[in-house]
Amino acid sequence: MLFLVRHAESVENATKYTGFYENPRPWTGPAAHALSRDVVGLTPRGFLQCLWLRKTLLDLTGPDPAIHTSQYRRALDTAVLALPGLPYEVTALLNEQHYGAATYMTKEELYATYPEGAQDRQTRKHLWTPPGADGESLTSGVLRRARSFVDGLPTTSTDVVAFTHHTTILALRALLERRPVTELVDEARARKTPNAAVLVYEQDGGLFHARGTLHPDC
Repeated sequence: MLFLVRHAESVENATKYTGFYENPRPWTGPAAHALSRDVVGLTPRGFLQCLWLRKTLLDLTGPDPAIHTSQYRRALDTAVLALPGLPYEVTALLNEQHYGAATYMTKEELYATYPEGAQDRQTRKHLWTPPGADGESLTSGVLRRARSFVDGLPTTSTDVVAFTHHTTILALRALLERRPVTELVDEARARKTPNAAVLVYEQDGGLFHARGTLHPDC
């Protein structure tokens, strides 16, 4: 079985319009990305969600699941609190999409600075490649990383738990469920994957099949 887990609620999630996304932005893009990746931790609600995950995952998995987490602190903290004492592997394959030079820019600032990418960002966000050396689109960069992660999954009966992020989950779902990324992006506009949600997949005949999603009660 494969369990995809979106990290528990972070400070960044809870203060979206009063912190990192305050206008004007309080940080430059590189500084904000470094803070988001290395410093920003979980809220009290996020800790409660981790306690829910601890019970939920222990009920779902075998005694020795293979645990993977992104490099971002909010995912690492979720993994450590949800499955304490168990070894885990940190991998960049599960990182959130990198917006490169556009990280934490307002839309107005982005369109004024990089007008050549405005149409894709407005109407084809899944195809849009953020400017800068580190910028990656959903359909190329994130999807490529997701494919590498899926291709590396064990073919044995080992349970795998992957702690990751909203956009990366969209890419993973596109591969696991054999669905167009555009369809999943449209669904996400109405409702994102909730923090600490667990997406359950069963492997059969070399293919993965969705077996439902569990949502935290807090």
